[in-house]
Amino acid sequence: MRLITWLLTNAVALAAASWLIGGIGFTGPSSGTAELQHKIVPLLVVAAILGIVTSFVKPVVKVLSFPVIILTIGIFLLVINALMLMLTGWIAGKLDVGFYVDGFWPALWGSVIITIVTALIDNLVDDED
Repeated sequence: MRLITWLLTNAVALAAASWLIGGIGFTGPSSGTAELQHKIVPLLVVAAILGIVTSFVKPVVKVLSFPVIILTIGIFLLVINALMLMLTGWIAGKLDVGFYVDGFWPALWGSVIITIVTALIDNLVDDED
C-alpha cells in the first residue's frame, strides 16, 4: 500500500509541475478526456522513474557534493533536485515515454513545485493514519 501511495504522490506532484511550468510536460493531446487517457500511463511511468532516480542516484550525488551543500548552506540541494528532474526527463526521453524537461530553469522551478506538493500530500496522508 505504501508503494502505491508513494507512486500516486509522485504522479500528482509531477502533474502539478507539468501544469504550472511551461518547460515541463507530456506530449500528446492537451485537453479533454483524450488528454487524460493518453497521459495517465506515462505520468505513472515518469513518477516511477523519478522515484527510482531520487532513491538511488540522489543520495550518491548528495554525498559527493556535501562540501558544496555546506558552503551554500543547503541551497545547492535545489540544484541537485533540478538535476534529478532533468535526469528523469532524459531517461523518460530514452524510453520514449513522452515526458520532457526543457532546461535547467524549468527543472529548478518544477523541482520546487514537486517538493511542495509532495510535502503537502505527505502531511495529509500522515494525518489520516
